[in-house]
Amino acid sequence: MYLLEHDAKELLARHGVVVPAGYLVGRDDTIHRRALPPGPWVVKGQIAAGGRGKAGIIRKAATAQELADHSAAILGATVMGRTVEAARVEEQVQGAEEAYIALLLDAAAGGVRVIMSARGGMDVEALPAEAVRSDTAQAETTALSECVARLAASFDGAAARALAEAGNRLAHAFLGHEALLVEVNPLFIYPDGRWVAGDAKLITDDNALPRQAALAKLVETRAATYPDVARKHRHGFDYVVVDPDGEIGLLTTGAGLSMMLIDELRAADLKPYNFLDIRTGGLRGETTRLTQALEWIGEGRNVKVLLVNIFAGITDLGEFSRLLLRALQDAPALKVPVVARLVGNGLLTAHATLAPAGIAPHTDLAAALAEVCHHLSEVK
Repeated sequence: MYLLEHDAKELLARHGVVVPAGYLVGRDDTIHRRALPPGPWVVKGQIAAGGRGKAGIIRKAATAQELADHSAAILGATVMGRTVEAARVEEQVQGAEEAYIALLLDAAAGGVRVIMSARGGMDVEALPAEAVRSDTAQAETTALSECVARLAASFDGAAARALAEAGNRLAHAFLGHEALLVEVNPLFIYPDGRWVAGDAKLITDDNALPRQAALAKLVETRAATYPDVARKHRHGFDYVVVDPDGEIGLLTTGAGLSMMLIDELRAADLKPYNFLDIRTGGLRGETTRLTQALEWIGEGRNVKVLLVNIFAGITDLGEFSRLLLRALQDAPALKVPVVARLVGNGLLTAHATLAPAGIAPHTDLAAALAEVCHHLSEVK
C-alpha cells in the first residue's frame, strides 16, 4: 500500500520522526484558521505518486489568500491520471538544508538497503555517486541501526547527527510496520543538528495487514482513499480496476498469471477492465468471493465480455464450474457473454457442467481470445 504523505507522516510521527505541524483538508472542506499551523504554509496535494512538486501540486503560501487560492487550484486537479481529493496544509520549514534518507527492502541482497545523502530535494536522482552512501543490513533492529550509524558517520557535522538520529527512528518504523519502502526527501537539517521530515513516502506490504493493527485501522477508516487495499482486507483477495473504460472483465487466479494475461490482452489491442486474483483454494465450496468479484466487474460501464482464466490447483475445475454458475446467477448486474479458459484437474467435468449454460471452456489462450474478439465484434 502506497500511503498518502499525510498518513505516512502521521504513522512515522508515532515512532518519533519529527514532521511539520499540519492538517488534512478535503475537496469539500473549509479551511479553518483555528486548525492551521503557524504560517507561512505549504499546500501539498495528496496523491500516491512522486514528482508532485514538479507536477505543480505543492505550493508555498505566505498569506491566507494565497493559501485559499492554492488550495482551490490543487484540490480537484488531475495529476498523473489521479484526482487530488485532499491536501495537507503544513507549516513551512525555513533556514534548513535539504538531505535525503531511505530504507527499502532489497530482495536480491536478502536484507534492507539504506541510502543516505547530505543533499536532497526534487533533483536527488541527479546527484553524483560520490554524494550518496548506501549499504544493506539484515531486517533486524540491531543490524539495521548499526548500518544507519555507520553510513551517517561518513558525513560531517550537523548532517551526520541528523541522519543518524532520523535514520534510527525510520529503521524502527520500517521494521515495525513491515514496510517495503520508507523515504524522506527532503530531510530538512538545521545548523544545530535538529531535523524535520519535509516529505515522507511509506509503502507497506498488504499481506502484513492482519498483523498491523494501526495500518488495518487506517484502511478501514479511510476505505475511500485506499479502496483496493480495503477490498482485499475485507474480502480476502486482490481486485483492482486497471482501466475504467475496459471492455473485458477478468475472473482470474494467480497474481503473476493475471498480470501476464493483462499484458497479453493489451498486446492484442484489447482493453482489460480489471486485475483479479480470486485464489480458488479459498472458495471452499461457497460463492461469496466469486459473486462479489462478479458484482464489481458488473460496475464496469463498458464491460462487454467476461473472460475466465483459471489454473486449478487445490480446487477441482468441476467444483469451480458449479460455483461459477451459481455466482453468475447471484450477480445479475453482469449480463455479458462468458468465455472460459480452464486448465487443471476435473476439466471433463467442467465441460459437462458449463455446457448447459452455453459455455465451452478452452485450454488454449489464443482460442479463448479469439472467442473474446468474436463477442466484442458482435457488440460493436
